[in-house]
Amino acid sequence: MQLDLNQIKELLASLNDTDISELQLKGENFELSVRRGSDQEIVVAPAAMAPVAQMPTMQPQQVYAPPPAAAAPAAPAAAPPGNPNWVEIKSPMVGTFYEAPAPGESAFVKVGDRIKTGQTVCILEAMKLMNELEAEVTGEIVEILVENGQPVEFDQPLMRVLP
Repeated sequence: MQLDLNQIKELLASLNDTDISELQLKGENFELSVRRGSDQEIVVAPAAMAPVAQMPTMQPQQVYAPPPAAAAPAAPAAAPPGNPNWVEIKSPMVGTFYEAPAPGESAFVKVGDRIKTGQTVCILEAMKLMNELEAEVTGEIVEILVENGQPVEFDQPLMRVLP
């Protein structure tokens, strides 16, 4: 079984319209467990991480890394301070942020760099897999909000771009 991002979004939207409190779905390369209740949470435990572009954006649920690396809930995303036209590049998963392809190499992007849609802006490591995060907007990097090697939460703003 193979699910793409739109199918996962449709599934989650459909669940919101039912009284189903728990769902477990297992595929060849992933395992998805959704549980509703007083503490909403979604636990994604992929056997092999899907490409970053296929990772769902699930709000307002909280995403946790599978054991043994439990993560704290993500803080709610606030509107970007400064220019209201800025676009945030957010983490699609819990992981570790890396600014360069390898230690000692130059960063994918720096403040002031122009980026294009599809350009790699960082690497997010999750479960020992390196996932390249590609820009979904063309513009200029105005802020980088995390430091190299810093753990990041799902939906945490990583960078701000002026389109």
